[in-house]
Amino acid sequence: MRAAIFSSPGEKLSIQTLDAPRAGKGELVLKVRNCGICGSDLHMTEAHTIQPLPAGSIMGHEFSGEIVEVGAGLSGRFREGQRVAGFPFMCCGQQSACPNFSGAKIACTNGRGIGLGTSPGAYAEFVTIGGHGAHFLPDIVSFEEGALVEPLAVGLHAVDMARMNRGDTVLVIGAGPVGLAVALWARFLGARHVIVSEKAETRRVMAAKMGATDVIDPAKALTPQVEAIAGAPPDIIFECVGVPGLLNEIFMAAPRGCKVVVAGVCQQPDTIFPLIGIVKELNVQFVFGYRPADFDYVIEMIAKDRIDAGAMVTDRISLDQLPDAFEALRKPSTQCKVMVGF
Repeated sequence: MRAAIFSSPGEKLSIQTLDAPRAGKGELVLKVRNCGICGSDLHMTEAHTIQPLPAGSIMGHEFSGEIVEVGAGLSGRFREGQRVAGFPFMCCGQQSACPNFSGAKIACTNGRGIGLGTSPGAYAEFVTIGGHGAHFLPDIVSFEEGALVEPLAVGLHAVDMARMNRGDTVLVIGAGPVGLAVALWARFLGARHVIVSEKAETRRVMAAKMGATDVIDPAKALTPQVEAIAGAPPDIIFECVGVPGLLNEIFMAAPRGCKVVVAGVCQQPDTIFPLIGIVKELNVQFVFGYRPADFDYVIEMIAKDRIDAGAMVTDRISLDQLPDAFEALRKPSTQCKVMVGF
């Protein structure tokens, strides 16, 4: 099979030919149809990351595909040709009722992340997943929509963890894929105002299409802009960028009693001023990933045409175009979600 391989920080991904994977016990092999590029992939290839990516790794954890091989123990449940979105985590298989797939947790202690350095991902023609990680796609849901389930589930989980009330005013910092997904679900689940702070014009327009009721300028003081729109400061602020210094800026801007939900992935040391959070009695919630139940809900809402999953896709590329497109995303201009098709 052909795959995009990471060698070392500073080097472009290279397209190489490798042996195709085979399904072990409790595993499925998918023919990859679509895979999105995630900002976390970019972070993992940088020299300063706290999670160095091993040389020879295949990234790609936002994917969908068609089952081409069914491993031992799964033949009664799966068959070749079934269409699925892949949950990018392989359960260790040591428990028949793994809590990872009960809807309560994302990871067991012995599991492996797919496309994150421990198990090969979907920047390749074929990928191996665990049987528990196959989420069936109805015929009405395209493979591209199936590959968007993962980033949309990130936003859904963040909004769920925020314990948002209907009628709340929400401020979303950043209109990348995570911020757009948060905006979509915040509006879908009843926020009265979904105000997005974003400087890039392309993403400002996209935010308006994906749930934002208003878009504001991050170069100006945030809370006064929110108050001018909503008549009150934000109830919840979602940090969806993940750069050093931003969290403390949010602490400074947040009103007393505000909830701050950290969904942006900052992989560098950062500094906050705890006294600000103490004096304001801020409620800070970090969020990670999603639950299997989030995948099922996203697929159901796409199938019922309740959400427009494809609105965040700006570029569609081939595997051969992936190395150059990947590097271009380090300084994005008009790109948001770049989708690799096979």
